Amino acid sequence: MRPTLFASLATPAKAVFLLERWAPNDIEYTSMRQLKLSKAFTLLEPGPVVLVTTYDGQQDNIMTISWTMVMDFTPVFAITTGEWNHSFAALRKSRECVIAIPTVDMLDKVVGIGTCSGTDTDKFAKFKLTPVRGKVVRAPLIKECLANIECKVSDIVEKHNIVVLEAVAAYLDNARKEKRMVHAVGDGTFIVDGRKIDRRKMMASKIPQGV
Repeated sequence: MRPTLFASLATPAKAVFLLERWAPNDIEYTSMRQLKLSKAFTLLEPGPVVLVTTYDGQQDNIMTISWTMVMDFTPVFAITTGEWNHSFAALRKSRECVIAIPTVDMLDKVVGIGTCSGTDTDKFAKFKLTPVRGKVVRAPLIKECLANIECKVSDIVEKHNIVVLEAVAAYLDNARKEKRMVHAVGDGTFIVDGRKIDRRKMMASKIPQGV
């Protein structure tokens, strides 16, 4: 049986010592329960879910990507993808793409795009999306999306299937009424953007000028 703190409260220094030594901080004394390691990624799934377009010299294609990362305050991003995606060959060859950011009203299209292959499907036609020519890269923007970022591939970390992208142009559709993005949990469910909380004043020293 673990010692408890009671009479020692009369001596503050001793009380603190015993509290630190014997406070029930072991995992079995909390309400946390073990989670299968195979599900750990669902706790850290990033967002938002994006659509990545490519052009292989003959055909435009789109893939759904939920594993994305902002690498710093410069326009450098990373996505996780590999040869299991038909678009990866075009991405590796052309060294460019567009990150298109959809909103919640496009969720079924986003899921549909991610569950079919460009090897036998014209995804722009199937999902009634409009390709728009950008200013820098040959891969198309998607008109229906909230935002589009033209990118050049700066590195591919093959060991971890990480593609590092540098943005060369970006666009935001401020006229679009629906602006809520979706975030994949990784188990077939999604979380929708909620209320925005402003702490800009508190974080002013950490935010780059102009952001």
